[in-house]
Amino acid sequence: MCLESQKGAPSYNDLAARFETTYKQSPSKQAVCKKINPACILFFQSVLAFIIKSKLPKSEIEVLKMCGLCKRLIVQDSTIIKLPLRLFKIFSDVANSHTAVCNGRIQGVYDLLSGNFLSFSIDSYSKNDFSAAPELELSEGDLVLRDRGYYTNGEVKRHIDASANCIYRHKYKTAFLDPLSGQAINLHLLLKSNGKVDMDVCLNDSHRTKVRLLAVPVNEEIANQRRMKAKKEMRGHNPAADLLNLMAWSIFITTIPKEQADFKRILIIYGLRWRIEIIFKGWKSHLQFAKLHNVSENQLRVILTARFIMIVICMQNIYNPCYNRIFSKYKRHLSMLKILNYLMKNPEKILQILRSNTSENYQMAASIDDALVKYCTYDRRVRPNFSQILIATAA
Repeated sequence: MCLESQKGAPSYNDLAARFETTYKQSPSKQAVCKKINPACILFFQSVLAFIIKSKLPKSEIEVLKMCGLCKRLIVQDSTIIKLPLRLFKIFSDVANSHTAVCNGRIQGVYDLLSGNFLSFSIDSYSKNDFSAAPELELSEGDLVLRDRGYYTNGEVKRHIDASANCIYRHKYKTAFLDPLSGQAINLHLLLKSNGKVDMDVCLNDSHRTKVRLLAVPVNEEIANQRRMKAKKEMRGHNPAADLLNLMAWSIFITTIPKEQADFKRILIIYGLRWRIEIIFKGWKSHLQFAKLHNVSENQLRVILTARFIMIVICMQNIYNPCYNRIFSKYKRHLSMLKILNYLMKNPEKILQILRSNTSENYQMAASIDDALVKYCTYDRRVRPNFSQILIATAA
């Protein structure tokens, strides 16, 4: 099921044919249909939970631990996938007088330090990032990177209470108070008069939660690109003048104190958040994640969970061990997108690599490593890749 799910959305007939090819038995498509039931969904979810929590050998990146800044560097993000219209009432309420579109929202939580996924969820479109934010389980020593869609004052306070840290992009209309006077801060005037800002402020909540406000101006080209995107997303409506003015700065809120990370390091660390966006791109470009035909809800959840299982296997049991081995032997960095593409076009390599990671057949492992270096490493270039940027944050 997991292998077939990477080729698209296998029908019951496809699965029956695959079963016959593999096991020399001939189930009917009706028999397969009966097996794709709520119990089947629970089984696949249990397998996914098991392999997500499985322990991997310590990687070279693990020893960095961001110079003690955090135990886990967590990124949470979501992506939207289009679902069959027959599931509209279950997953989506996006409709107008002319059209109806069924969408679902996939939430992913990823630890950048270990390279492991912590959780997945398949939610309705109406369950946005704001609603999903409180479900993230926090532990002492976590550092969480999120976009502004997850931001609330309560979430910042929840991190502090859990002895965890967070970095957020600034959310428009978030109110800040002066820690001494308690007066509201005019953010636009503050930025206009100071340019670059790195100061402690209080949130406008009952606890007067203290956070660190950081802002740096961007060049006019980037500011204008942001404004154009904002106008496009608002579909012809003009954004507020204050919002357009604030787009001339990159503004962040964090609970990390100055003595632990200066302004430059905060910017570098938050920049690592793009890693999960690359992962989502890999899902959609190489793992056929958004490819679905007119399936039932049970079939949909099994197929998507099977794809999650393959994603975790490809990332945690193939990409991470192979990355460490290739870097140790060849001083080359494996590209996540290239190796996903390679595995999906050569699915027989998946089992070969998994076996090579646990066997003592060094000749087989050497042959696989040579192929990965040839087809799946970054080109030699000046622009740093993810691993180099992560190492730089610990320097």
